[in-house]
Amino acid sequence: MSWQRRLYGGLWRPLTPLIRRYLKKRAQKAPAYLEHWDERFGRALQPRATGAIWIHAVSVGETRAAQPLVEALRRQWPDAPLLLTQMTPTGRATAEALYPGAEVRYLPYDYPQAAAAFLAAYRPRCGILMETELWPNLIHAAAAQRVPLILANARLSDKSLKGYRRILGLIRPAMRELTAIAAQTADDADRFRQLGAENITICGSSKYDIEIPSAQMQLAESFRRRIGGRQTLLCASTRDGEEALILDAWLAAGASVGDTLLALVPRHPERLAAVAELAAQRGLKLQRRSDEAALAADTRVWLGDSMGEMFGYLGACDVAFIGGSLQPFGCHNLIEPAIVGVPALFGPSVFNFQQAAADAQAAGAATQVADAAGMVSAALALLADPARREAMRRGAAAFRQAHRGASQRMLELIRATLAARE
Repeated sequence: MSWQRRLYGGLWRPLTPLIRRYLKKRAQKAPAYLEHWDERFGRALQPRATGAIWIHAVSVGETRAAQPLVEALRRQWPDAPLLLTQMTPTGRATAEALYPGAEVRYLPYDYPQAAAAFLAAYRPRCGILMETELWPNLIHAAAAQRVPLILANARLSDKSLKGYRRILGLIRPAMRELTAIAAQTADDADRFRQLGAENITICGSSKYDIEIPSAQMQLAESFRRRIGGRQTLLCASTRDGEEALILDAWLAAGASVGDTLLALVPRHPERLAAVAELAAQRGLKLQRRSDEAALAADTRVWLGDSMGEMFGYLGACDVAFIGGSLQPFGCHNLIEPAIVGVPALFGPSVFNFQQAAADAQAAGAATQVADAAGMVSAALALLADPARREAMRRGAAAFRQAHRGASQRMLELIRATLAARE
């Protein structure tokens, strides 16, 4: 065992008080962070069943992205138990809603003993880590216990690569112990190779395979009735600092806004009160989705204060801006607007969806803007141009269709990996 791995393993115990303090701080705005506490520290290991197909998806986006793959896995192994693990309360709630019948729990933090105990208790048939979940002690424990571990829907930005290269002595041995990697793009595959990864297959992103649930389509229709025929700009998955920029740009646009509705759906529910206050400070009348009321004629901002309803919001809007892209957060899911067929805008920060951003623009499905003022200007121009919106809808359909099929390719990789182990 290298000194880097010994140091990493040894740091977890003294870090425990800081981790507990962090969870308590998060719980001040999101009380669910105090629930299922023991699971986070490798206790409460009472599996409903052993030998499950285990999927780890850290939060909401990864949990949703796993859905087409989960459906493919269930078709392939209909009798196998399903275990879903997350790291956030919102991810856990999403898993419980999307995967009825599955066992859902938190993955313990990467304490060496906790990782080994988790795997020994659950004895999964295989583990599937979604996107970029690289926990060295977990990976080493899986190799020691002969649990095939596949990194699926795998992506690695240049920013993340630079960070991992600083701890290459720790991460390289772990990467080599992964059984297989299903990378989203050739660039992702190359970046993983730079960390020492082997057995890489380019499969694409399962996010293109997601189908809109019928309940979400009905919800979109309900939202449209509440909006009452007004044109709507949706700002989806906005992050801290972005709402203020958007609201200021909205005010600066003045009379050109007309009666267009601005819908804000923050990424993190604990920030809802702060976002409502930002609108109030600017004298903009706001209503919440949770009030279940029709929108008044003088309501300027509609606050999406619900979880798991993004397809409903997208289906009710005319143009969508994808948050996390005005500030340096790397952008959130650019693929969801294409699934719905809504014209999309995004800002300059796209390192989490770099290839998707380029492909969406090339297909005519989305447009990149430089800042909040540019976003509002572009949105108002689109709202005034039905022909261009229709062309972007067609571009969105072509963009999505060109990238479908990743879930089946990942299933084939998983099936071949397990067959080789039998």
